[in-house]
Amino acid sequence: MIPHAVRQQLNAAHAVGDYRPLLALIPYAGLIGIECERQGDDVLFRLPASPDNIGNPLLPAIHGGVIAGFMELSAALYLLIYSESASIPKIIDFSIDYLRAGHFRDTYAQCQLWRQGRRVTNVAITAWQGDRQSPIATARAHFKIEPEKPLKSSGQPPSA
Repeated sequence: MIPHAVRQQLNAAHAVGDYRPLLALIPYAGLIGIECERQGDDVLFRLPASPDNIGNPLLPAIHGGVIAGFMELSAALYLLIYSESASIPKIIDFSIDYLRAGHFRDTYAQCQLWRQGRRVTNVAITAWQGDRQSPIATARAHFKIEPEKPLKSSGQPPSA
């Protein structure tokens, strides 16, 4: 179950479009500096350039684990904001394709819900810097969710 205080904070954040109080509840979000803002009906995630996130100081380039963590957390937050799950989404599987180096500059991510079933949700995540048409990484994530209301069991398999 999502704790009542977290649910209230989530609802308040969604109502005004300010997710900073929600992000403050997640230590890793503060560690890497993730931000998110509403853009119309969607949410854009941002990882500000930070020397603490550098993995290769010669380029300099963001550490691949930071990019993956940023994308995975973005997907989980996206589901927390938009799904009607009774619990916080739990990661089942995460697969990332690194397409180019993530240089020392702001990085953005956008999520797209591919499929939401009764217990599993699939999300696609794209990360870029500067040009949205030139992603630095793409990822797919599967999350376990719990329906807001209990599923009715009729003894019959669910219809497709």
